[in-house]
Amino acid sequence: MKKNLGLMTKRLILQVLDDSWAKAVLTYFDRNRDYLERWEPARQHGFYTRKIQAEHLVSDLKAMEAGQMVRLWIFQKEDPHTVIGSVALNNIVRGCFLSCCMGYRLDRDLTGNGYMTEAAGALVDFAFDTLGLHRIEANIIPRNTPSMRVAQKLSFQNEGLSPKYLRINGVWEDHIHMVKRNTAME
Repeated sequence: MKKNLGLMTKRLILQVLDDSWAKAVLTYFDRNRDYLERWEPARQHGFYTRKIQAEHLVSDLKAMEAGQMVRLWIFQKEDPHTVIGSVALNNIVRGCFLSCCMGYRLDRDLTGNGYMTEAAGALVDFAFDTLGLHRIEANIIPRNTPSMRVAQKLSFQNEGLSPKYLRINGVWEDHIHMVKRNTAME
């Protein structure tokens, strides 16, 4: 995976970041701490520091170079220095599976404007057209209406409920298993 990977949409820039962006990423997480807390795993000690964000960005780059993941940070074209979210393909598996899990997060003040649908849609196209994946999974807490809306707009299909699937903010949460297949491969 190329370190300089980036995608453009009508309103957004999606790009891989290195550790020089740690302050911008930390600012994003600080700004959205309360909002993201209910949808994400409990944060390790020191998460809200520039040092830990730099370490995560370096770790992401290594995983991308190994072909295990893709994480793109989201910027509005009119403000290319302020992180507004990220979208990722995690746990990329090759061989006969050709699958991954998608995760996404957006600045709380920008939800409901179609930004995440735009960003996630671009990454889905990249996953299918460039990476040659067959299946993308998105596991969503049932009460996370904005995330469900994104998956539905992108034509992900509900494959059922997975009880106590992920530990989110210290609690084992049920998740709806949403899937999109690359039907051009079938």
